Amino acid sequence: MSFFERYLTIWVGLCIVAGIAIGRLAPNLAKWLDGMSVFVDGVPVISIPIAICLFFMMYPIMVKIDFAEVRAAGRSLKPVALTLLVNWAIKPFTMYAIAAYFLGSLLLPLIGPEAVDHVKLPLGVKLDVGDDYGAGRAVMHEGEKMLEVPLWRSYLAGCILLGVAPCTAMVLVWGHLARGHAGHTLVMVAVNSLTMLVLYGALGGLLLGMGKLPVPWQALLLSIGIYVALPLVAGVLSQRLIIGTLGREWFERRFLHWLTPITITALLLTLVLLFSFKGDTIVANPLTILWIAIPLFIQTVLIFGITYALAKLLGFTYENAAPSALIGASNHFEVAIATAAMLYGLSSGAALATVVGVLIEVPVMLMLVRFCTGTRHWFPHDPP
Repeated sequence: MSFFERYLTIWVGLCIVAGIAIGRLAPNLAKWLDGMSVFVDGVPVISIPIAICLFFMMYPIMVKIDFAEVRAAGRSLKPVALTLLVNWAIKPFTMYAIAAYFLGSLLLPLIGPEAVDHVKLPLGVKLDVGDDYGAGRAVMHEGEKMLEVPLWRSYLAGCILLGVAPCTAMVLVWGHLARGHAGHTLVMVAVNSLTMLVLYGALGGLLLGMGKLPVPWQALLLSIGIYVALPLVAGVLSQRLIIGTLGREWFERRFLHWLTPITITALLLTLVLLFSFKGDTIVANPLTILWIAIPLFIQTVLIFGITYALAKLLGFTYENAAPSALIGASNHFEVAIATAAMLYGLSSGAALATVVGVLIEVPVMLMLVRFCTGTRHWFPHDPP
């Protein structure tokens, strides 16, 4: 792991402090930056500074993908099928159930049953003040028409967006540390990236609707186009151009090395801006992050356990079982943050929930990697 990746939790913690400080000392700065937006019918749809940051979060991930590896999936059909089953048929629904139970029931007295959040009006939906939409109602808030929703449902939306975003970047690190099959991990990175183009919007829209925060399909499709398809296309084209011009060795040893800090830097800049908005909420209730982290932690461990157990029952070798379980457990938090910011706003509880996913990602995944390496004897092994 690089220096930035190894201490990601510390950087996120520092961003929380920096963002809160900016929000309290210079409250108009973040609002001014978020005001640099593309408006549709008077509603800010795309924040230009955030879109730039999020593109540079996603592009370095996408440019690393070798889509020729997808052809190798046929040689390891069972591990690929298991990973797809867990990522798209199990994980989104367990995330919804766990988050809805903890945030909407067990922890609700601590979050505040009457607490509300103000999020963007849904793109393409005409609402007058007082109109109901899902679990929310259109209101005027600080001079802007917004949707007032229960705070716990806003947190639920962020958890849902994490649950439907399987990891496609950091899982390469987790698989390497667990001594898993690198080829299988690479195949799943490519397959997940392509599958997200189809299923991320469909499952996200379904589960958000079940959570009474429905999102128009055009908003989800726009989010997928900007934050998944655009960097994916840019990554594929630039990868081919650079390899064709300077060779694969230069691309892998020099170009990718330069890109590694860019993703983390863009992520951290986005987090500073986000916490400059949410500072008052966190200061007023510093345990907010803990309440969100509880269902995310349980979901991560549960999905890992399900996949690891199924891999054992199906007779996988350890080299395929470990990355299959780690891919299911981890999340593509870059896409989740981008989508939450676009659909609900950077200052929303949904965006905050996706950031908590970043905060716990490294320590929890390192814990699971250690569990994998400690249980290698449970599985047969590939020959050297």
